[in-house]
Amino acid sequence: MRNTIYTYIDLFAGCGGLSLGLHNAGWKGLFAIEKNSDAFKTLKHNLIIKNHHFDWPNWLPQKELEINAVIDNYKSELKELSGKVDLVAGGPPCQGFSMAGRRNENDQRNNLVESYIQFIKLVKPKLLFFENVKGFTMEFKKNREKGKEYSAYVEKALEEEGYFVKGELVNFGEFGIPQKRTRFILVGVRKDIRNASVELASDFFHKIQENKYSFLSEKNISVNTNLNDAISDLLKKNGLEESPDTKNYKAGVYSNPKSSYQELMRIGVDNKVADSHRFPKHRSDIIAKFQNIINESDRKNKDISKELRERYSIKKHTIIPLDKKQKSPTITTLPDDYIHYSEPRILTVREYARIQSFPDWYEFKGKYTTGGKLRTKEVPRYSQIGNAIPPLFGEQSGLVLKEMIKK
Repeated sequence: MRNTIYTYIDLFAGCGGLSLGLHNAGWKGLFAIEKNSDAFKTLKHNLIIKNHHFDWPNWLPQKELEINAVIDNYKSELKELSGKVDLVAGGPPCQGFSMAGRRNENDQRNNLVESYIQFIKLVKPKLLFFENVKGFTMEFKKNREKGKEYSAYVEKALEEEGYFVKGELVNFGEFGIPQKRTRFILVGVRKDIRNASVELASDFFHKIQENKYSFLSEKNISVNTNLNDAISDLLKKNGLEESPDTKNYKAGVYSNPKSSYQELMRIGVDNKVADSHRFPKHRSDIIAKFQNIINESDRKNKDISKELRERYSIKKHTIIPLDKKQKSPTITTLPDDYIHYSEPRILTVREYARIQSFPDWYEFKGKYTTGGKLRTKEVPRYSQIGNAIPPLFGEQSGLVLKEMIKK
């Protein structure tokens, strides 16, 4: 009987959300490819230095790498892996497809789909697991007449490479994540493995739904985890300390955990101050404006009304006061879109991480925020988290993917 250590490669790995989830589900990483240095720094710090999670090959540098460079420079090494890897996880970055930002059909990042398919061709893993924004399943205007949906294109290309594939929209909020977040998930099964079929690929979506209650009850958390459950131990009023990683900023201290979700997130952490829980420096007029919006807006978790906009002369396109009794709306890479449910401020990086189900021991690296032209090049902490797959969903996926291979 084969050793039951299942191996995977994480492509477009970001700060490591999916890798962390797969790790928690008992998978072994071979390596992760991420081209941004800040996001890779976060992944390396948590999953390579703090936890020796990858069996990283000697031929591949442990640093930020671009997928095309890896394909060009290590083609023979990748071919060596052909058929020996259980899973290639991760999909191309979403910005070109996203509905939250303006959609751009000519965005170079869309061509990364081609690189992804080329990588699959070389490595031929048994399974594929691919996540993208829900905009991925919609047609771009220019190609409307051709009816060329990118998702259909990817599915067809992977079928031609010898995979049965099934893609569905999945709302992570249904899996214990304190956030409504719908993403396109594609699962592929190589046609020559035992019991391979389209049904086996489809079965992933039934199984993950079927298993979620027992999975969450083992973690002692609810499917209905809301924003209050997620972040109510991180209030500014708990007290302030000097920020450990930024001069002239304050960071927040923990209160006692107020929910089982908070207890889960705080396992292994005994610091007084949470990592990356640095409060923003808002001007006094902004604080007053935010407080008025919290007091007066009857639209929680939705963009404020036109009337409030005019009253406080707000020009910004989105501003959403959060509702502690609900799941958070989908968090994006822009923290300025949301106002905390009870304090006149935006969320901290750590609150963002909680909403995405990153545990508190997972420490983020790089700048906190960026702006202007740098936005296309830099991936600060908020963006790293806003782009990630929630580890809690990654773990549930990893358990089902393991079952599929065993069949």
